[in-house]
Amino acid sequence: MASKEKDTSSNNGRSLENWLWEAACSIRGEIDASKYKDFILPLIFLKRLSDVFEDELNNLNKDRKIAKKLVDADHSLVRFFVPEKALWDNITRQTTNLGEYITDAMRLLARENPRLEGVVDVIDFNQSTSGQRTISDASLRKLVEILNRKRLGLKDVDTDLLGRAYEYLLRKFAEGSGQSAGEFYTPPTVAKLMSCLIDPQPGDEIYDPTCGTAGLLVKCNDRFIEKYDNKPKIKQPKYYGQEINPPTYAMAKINAFMHDMSAEIAIGDTMNRPAFKEDNGSLKKFDKVLANPMWNQKFDQTVYEGDLYNRFAFGYPPNSHADWGWIQHMFASLKDDGKLSVIIDTGALSRGSGGGESDKEKAIRKAFIEKDLIEAVILLPDNLFYNTSSAGAIIIINKNKRHKNQILLINASKLCEKGRPKNFLRDEDITFLTQAYKNWKEEENISKILRLEELRNGDYNLSPSRFVMQEADENLPPIEELIIELDKLEKERSRIDLELTTIFKKLNLK
Repeated sequence: MASKEKDTSSNNGRSLENWLWEAACSIRGEIDASKYKDFILPLIFLKRLSDVFEDELNNLNKDRKIAKKLVDADHSLVRFFVPEKALWDNITRQTTNLGEYITDAMRLLARENPRLEGVVDVIDFNQSTSGQRTISDASLRKLVEILNRKRLGLKDVDTDLLGRAYEYLLRKFAEGSGQSAGEFYTPPTVAKLMSCLIDPQPGDEIYDPTCGTAGLLVKCNDRFIEKYDNKPKIKQPKYYGQEINPPTYAMAKINAFMHDMSAEIAIGDTMNRPAFKEDNGSLKKFDKVLANPMWNQKFDQTVYEGDLYNRFAFGYPPNSHADWGWIQHMFASLKDDGKLSVIIDTGALSRGSGGGESDKEKAIRKAFIEKDLIEAVILLPDNLFYNTSSAGAIIIINKNKRHKNQILLINASKLCEKGRPKNFLRDEDITFLTQAYKNWKEEENISKILRLEELRNGDYNLSPSRFVMQEADENLPPIEELIIELDKLEKERSRIDLELTTIFKKLNLK
């Protein structure tokens, strides 16, 4: 393949982003937007591995043959051993059967590097559906040509810049994936807020049980670097994540590698088969836990009843809403002085006051409140998330609360920039909310500190909009209260219908 002149100049973040997006667009239209990330992201990663491998060979010995012999004899001399077939230069020279060649190269790379199994070898670049290639060799060749314009070696691109560009690409994929995006991606401004609230410290072990593409963990790593500026002798945090979807798991692993993070990402069903355990079989405990699990996920009661790890001591959630099931898993994964932060559906803050099955959720909320474990609740603006226009909420649970028998409620529903297709938190919004939480003070129309008795009187409703009214909404009750009131009216209607039916039956008997 004829290679274009490579850009070996200094790569700024915008240049990298534009280059990666151009590469993505080269196969856009041939396959669904939600799928082309599965092809381009492993190829970008392969190029990074190959370029770094070549740099490491040069650092070992200027004579490439000698360096290659050394590495062939001892793979530990390099971060990842890239076999001859998977070297980027050899891929660019392939003129026929490119999809088959890349697939074989990726599988060989995974065999040589067990850490890459299930990461680079999960996609068949030669796959067909109904006799039609998913992505043609012509499109693959165009993609490889575009990627070949820049080197991604040790001196060519800063790890931080490459990681940010990769995150940019994930965001662009999420925007193009519509409703499916929420399954693998948390909007970066929300993730940044979460990282500020969780506040990673030196040596922390930080865990995300529903990590998607590892965006929350990456933002925690960014936050730590921002605070400590890679100072020597500062112990870096260790990151852990679990993801159920294989392609998303692969993206999470690549994301962690691209950001040069110390991360252990596992694949599997966290709720049924949590991956991180101690030697005695109990759940591993972490300093910090954060997550954005699927809202209102449905699990059968047997999931909770058959639990082997004593995770659901506060009660079993209803089949239709697993939010408080996820929170209990996260709580069970905390060390004795640990803290968790979770994004949930706002309904989980108030469901139950009207009776019915969701009473189970109120019972769990009550238990957490009475044990003085909930530290703060933040109501987010609407239309932030890719898979819904609804507002979400952040709950912070802390085993080592600074302010006993108090909960800070923050109504941040108006703190955002309106955007298309989605709203987003501005840097000043993130700073304001982080300081509001840290400074622990009431501010009119924004925050209120509640004591236990007030929460009891409020029927354990944690919705900030119930207690902190925005100026424009002063005459309107919170939507959660309207839903509860509607539920009560519906139950009253059913009761009256039953009474009337009984009366009519008695009249007929007469």
